[in-house]
Amino acid sequence: MRYTEHFDELCEALEGAGAFLVVEDSIGRVNVMTIGWAQLGPVWGEPVLTVLVRPSRHTFALLAKASHFSVCVPRRGELKQELAFCGSKSGRDYDKARACGLKLKDGAAKGIKYIEGCGLVYQCELYGSTRLAEGDPAPAALSGFYPGAKDLHALFFGKVIKADRSV
Repeated sequence: MRYTEHFDELCEALEGAGAFLVVEDSIGRVNVMTIGWAQLGPVWGEPVLTVLVRPSRHTFALLAKASHFSVCVPRRGELKQELAFCGSKSGRDYDKARACGLKLKDGAAKGIKYIEGCGLVYQCELYGSTRLAEGDPAPAALSGFYPGAKDLHALFFGKVIKADRSV
């Protein structure tokens, strides 16, 4: 499947209940976080899925050391409770996959885990990152999403190595 084939489905999920960002730490523990912001398209001549994570989030520290991650998009109307849980609880305190009964599968490369049964899965190699600075977002975005210009997101660029339907 071409990585852009289901772009509308990704956007619909992000504008709705969200999608799951899945990252594995260096000793094999997996963290699942709900995301509502991402970008998909060509960057540096590669298919790239960019995810935004605040530095205060547990996932930020994991991604900073990771080699891979996945983004798992549930089928329309499915896993809403799981998305809500994974978006409101910290992986510092919970094994969110276990708490939600999410079944994890091995991905196309070492270090990739994804959630079985999602409608769409992007498996990514971490390809770079950067952090937003106070002057980067437009003033309306800064005032609307960053009160006091605190905890600005980092962008993690993932080269899409496989995009497909979960089984």
